[in-house]
Amino acid sequence: MFDFINPETLYQIVYQFVFQLTLAVTAPLRSNSDIYWAYLLSALLLGLLVTASQHAQTPSQTSTGEAQPFTFIKGFFNKHFSASLWTHPSALLDMRFYFVNAIVFPCLFAPIALQSPVVVDLLSHISNNWTNWTSLSEVVQPSYWTDLGVISTFAVKALYTALFFVAYDGGRFLAHSLLHDNKWLWEFHKIHHSAQVLTPFTSFRVHPVDLIIMVSVPALTTGLVTWLFICFVSKDINFYTLLDLHIFICLFNCVDNLRHWNVWLTYPAPFDRWLISPAHHQLHHSAAQEHWGCNRGFELAIWDRLCKTIITPSKTPMNIKLGLGDEDQTAWKTLTHLYWNPFKSLFKQVYTHHKV
Repeated sequence: MFDFINPETLYQIVYQFVFQLTLAVTAPLRSNSDIYWAYLLSALLLGLLVTASQHAQTPSQTSTGEAQPFTFIKGFFNKHFSASLWTHPSALLDMRFYFVNAIVFPCLFAPIALQSPVVVDLLSHISNNWTNWTSLSEVVQPSYWTDLGVISTFAVKALYTALFFVAYDGGRFLAHSLLHDNKWLWEFHKIHHSAQVLTPFTSFRVHPVDLIIMVSVPALTTGLVTWLFICFVSKDINFYTLLDLHIFICLFNCVDNLRHWNVWLTYPAPFDRWLISPAHHQLHHSAAQEHWGCNRGFELAIWDRLCKTIITPSKTPMNIKLGLGDEDQTAWKTLTHLYWNPFKSLFKQVYTHHKV
């Protein structure tokens, strides 16, 4: 059956399949995973605190009128770990898509996505062959400021960590906006918004073409920042890390699993003007037309404020209908639908346009 396949090639295919599947299964044990156990535990504790706060405002009582201070725990688990949520067809499809995409994307699509180091190398190659830039770099040496003692090693690391994060978050906002505003790219991003319920696995309900955009655009922005930093500040750059991960990304990961869960967490003022809370992102998933395209940012709200796409959620939980609004949800019920329907829609658009 496999005579036409080189044994070494077959071995590599099987090896990659098993390797990527193992990474997907062991994701909660790896600190570079979005669903690392510490991040999931943090989301759980935050969810309990939010529920406790909401419960304190409207405490339940017994038939004798006595307050029940800890009934919120039962209510929390009944709501957020209910069978109706986790066995919903949309939630089950998210989990299947997570495992299949964990194999498909790294093996077939990741090699064509841009990476920040590649952008840095490309910019370095261009600048090395540009006479004006070469002359400028001779005047401003990367070690100039540190040699003078103007900037300490601590300050260099702190500055690079902060600038990289801002560039990364801005790149993700730009990529996300492209996916919403370009009608062809929207066909792929629809997959994510077709979810009818939200669980942490909904984060992975992303078409491979969507992922390529979401990886490549931030690679451009962070690559540019890194290259400029190498040219003008320090060649020996590094970030501050926590749990072996960029410290800002690590800290926000402690909250981000609530973005795709039905826990209504908002930030207190004035932080709700500068940061995207889980409630902000749940509004982004709303099927209501007035919410379409709002709150596109991931961590920083400054991008949405500049582009006037910000909608600040109310402090009290809102009853949100999720999905694509008037779209036919039967188009997103199987893995085949999720992978191939965007291509079918694009072909139909192109064919109709050409026919007209």
